[in-house]
Amino acid sequence: MRIIGLDVGTKTVGVALSDALGITAQPFETITRKENNKLRRTYARIEEIIRENDVTEIVVGYPKNMDDTIGERAKACEEFAAALGRRTGLPVTLWDERLTTVEADEVLEECGVKRENRKAVIDQLAAVFILRGYMESKNKDCKRNTCP
Repeated sequence: MRIIGLDVGTKTVGVALSDALGITAQPFETITRKENNKLRRTYARIEEIIRENDVTEIVVGYPKNMDDTIGERAKACEEFAAALGRRTGLPVTLWDERLTTVEADEVLEECGVKRENRKAVIDQLAAVFILRGYMESKNKDCKRNTCP
């Protein structure tokens, strides 16, 4: 039983998956589309990944503004998450993703990945950071005996 983490952008969705125990998060793929509002294939691919990997929970990055307000991108992610929940019947959690793309870019730079090569994996790595943050929070709750 795995958790899928998604970094939803205007033209890409970075995908990460947890291991079966919910301890680690690994990059999985980047789903691309030509236009922001063309989501049918994106949803279908996510549903396929969910089926093939026994996913039981979805975490969607929630790009709040730095002052904690909800902007246009965050609202779009709310709509995306709600639609995904309706389509899959799985629980969907919105997870604060502020600065995950910046963090992913810094890690790739530190690893010596050239700027032109980062685009292919940066969304996946951001999805890993989103999923990892969620899992760490969930594991802390379990250690405090407040597991769901």
